Parts: sequence; C-alpha cells; structure tokens
Amino acid sequence: MNDSFFRLLPEGEPTSGMQPAPEVALEDFTTGDHTEIEHKFFVTEDQSTWTGVWECAPCSEEIESYPVNEMMTVISGSVTLTDDNGKSETYTSGDTFFLTKGAKIKWQITEKLRKFYMITS
Repeated sequence: MNDSFFRLLPEGEPTSGMQPAPEVALEDFTTGDHTEIEHKFFVTEDQSTWTGVWECAPCSEEIESYPVNEMMTVISGSVTLTDDNGKSETYTSGDTFFLTKGAKIKWQITEKLRKFYMITS
C-alpha cells in the first residue's frame, strides 16, 4: 500500500483476492448465503481514510448512526437505502452515491452487492 497511485480492481488484489469481512451481523442476512468479503486497497496510517472493494449477500440492517462518511460505486447487485423520513433510493450497477456520517438509515441489499468504496472517518 505504498504506491502513489493504483487501480481499484473489482476482484480485489490479483494475488490474494478478497478476504472475509466482519461488518454484517449473522442475523441480518436475509438468505442462507452469508458471504461478506472485501479487499482494502489503501488505508492511511491513522486509519482515517480507506478504499477498497466489498461484496455482500442479501441482508437488511437498521443503522442508527452511520459510523463514517462513505462514497460508493456499485459494481454489481442492488442496495436500497431508506432514511428516517421514509425517503428511499435504490442503487444498481454503475450508480455512485454518498452516505453521511451520523445518518439514520435502513440498508437493504436485495441482490448480492459488490461495490467500490472510499471511507473517511
């Protein structure tokens, strides 16, 4: 991760691929598929900024306060976000969207999701 620039690859790092990710609680998965994998391409020394690719099976989570600022681009699949005012938006392949730190949202992956992300805390 010392490169000055690099390409984000949808399959993760070519030699190590994707690794298990720990973000979604087992009870939040909505099918028998509990796949959650990622590859972090870059993390700052203070861990305040990181970027990578993440994939997750269908799940549904109520998030009281989104923990980070995050920009995402959907590679494949579908996710629907609903805020506490009832506003709902579905994002699919090619869509880029942003979630603000502190947002109260319902996060529903309706079809296995793969996304690029950039997070700042």
